[in-house]
Amino acid sequence: MSEATEKKKMAFFERYLSVWVALCIGVGILIGYLAGDDISFLSDMEIYKVNLPIAILIWMMIYPMMLQIDFSSIKGVGKAPKGLIMTVIINWLIKPFTMAFFAWIFFEHLYSAFIDPEMAGEYIAGAILLGAAPCTAMVFVWSYLTDGDPNYTLVQVSVNDLIILVAFIPLVGFLLGITDITIPYGTLAASIIIFVVIPLVAGVITNKILVAQKGEKWFQEVFLPKFKPVSIIALLLTLILLFAFQGPNILDNPIIILLIAVPLILQTYFIFFIAWFAGRKLKLSHSVCSPAAMIGASNFFELAVAVAIALFGLQSPAALVTVVGVLVEVPVMLSLVALANKWKY
Repeated sequence: MSEATEKKKMAFFERYLSVWVALCIGVGILIGYLAGDDISFLSDMEIYKVNLPIAILIWMMIYPMMLQIDFSSIKGVGKAPKGLIMTVIINWLIKPFTMAFFAWIFFEHLYSAFIDPEMAGEYIAGAILLGAAPCTAMVFVWSYLTDGDPNYTLVQVSVNDLIILVAFIPLVGFLLGITDITIPYGTLAASIIIFVVIPLVAGVITNKILVAQKGEKWFQEVFLPKFKPVSIIALLLTLILLFAFQGPNILDNPIIILLIAVPLILQTYFIFFIAWFAGRKLKLSHSVCSPAAMIGASNFFELAVAVAIALFGLQSPAALVTVVGVLVEVPVMLSLVALANKWKY
């Protein structure tokens, strides 16, 4: 590991994200236990099955990350296409299906003594939503910590965001259909428009206007850092709300979080190793292979949480799975950062 890499550190809030998530779980469960039905009015604030408080908070999470997307960076992708092709294959032709497989094995079979079949279907659905949403924001952090090429990482993320617009709905619809869950395609489409299209367009327009007026350096070093606390605070408030409604379910079955975490963690390591060794086989440089593996391993959990709530509700097992995905992501990804740095070539 290079001296430069050793000195690199995550920002304070990002480094301890799992701690904040765990605290919010506790606070949310406590609020749910103490308040009971008094907070039900929050879950009733819906338009077309989209919960408004959660929608506002998730939009506050997603918009800042979309500010980083620059589709003009895609122009030079033809100069080094192998890394991008690998990223697309891992994220869209492998990862969603392996996630669905792991979820099916664990929730449908290995956990059959703990989870009834109907509930198992929703747990599988939550895992599918995580698997079909490749990472957009945190991958910039993982790339930075492993000396990834920042420009190429931006290209990989930008292409994934474009693919999400056209592939997420049919892919999720197909995989959920296998689980015999009725798919409300209107709600699914509305979720993509609200949580991807609108913040993406707003982010790209903001990026173009501010870079033209103030310059790239000001945008990256002054403007973007101001939005990081907004994203984290919105995420934590979302988790408190979710667990306030999930509290009774968790108190009745406290082991459920551990049960959910196991297949999610296995999937993360499995996809990382596939992407890493495929990148080595393709003779990708470490600066391209590392972020490609990180994108495959991590998830766009903000989108997964939003769609799970829209499709299944605040108190659903599917929403709980996506939140557990947030809980396990940071420590697992940090272990993969350490592995990528150890295997640096």
